[in-house]
Amino acid sequence: MTTRDRPIILEPIGVVRSPLKTRDQAPRQGRATMIRATIEIFGPYRAHLNDLAAHRHLWVLSWLDRAERDILRVHPRGDRSRPLTHVLATRSPGRPNPLGLCLVDLEAVDPERGRLEVAGLDALDGTPVVDIKPFSPDVDTPH
Repeated sequence: MTTRDRPIILEPIGVVRSPLKTRDQAPRQGRATMIRATIEIFGPYRAHLNDLAAHRHLWVLSWLDRAERDILRVHPRGDRSRPLTHVLATRSPGRPNPLGLCLVDLEAVDPERGRLEVAGLDALDGTPVVDIKPFSPDVDTPH
């Protein structure tokens, strides 16, 4: 069996709680508006949330469950004056595998309630979170 033959299975580790309820409310990029949101972390992943408190910024990977998956070309940023571009060359939420990647500011950690308070997350309320990684300036900044 090759890698292509194996299914990819993602299990959410949490869910976004946000004032953004519809796709029309979502900003083009979260950091443009710095909307505040809560990430509720599920039971088995809560135990070591305090370890995240040492980080100012986090990468949040989410499954954009309401995004279209059959779009391959878009006008970047929805600007029809720009030419149609393949989604892999854009940050469009509509794509074959709608993974969201967002750099957020970590504002508070509440391990007892399993919550992370963040700013700059552009995901809609109820969006599944599939992973969180700390931002590392040494690794995440091009040299």
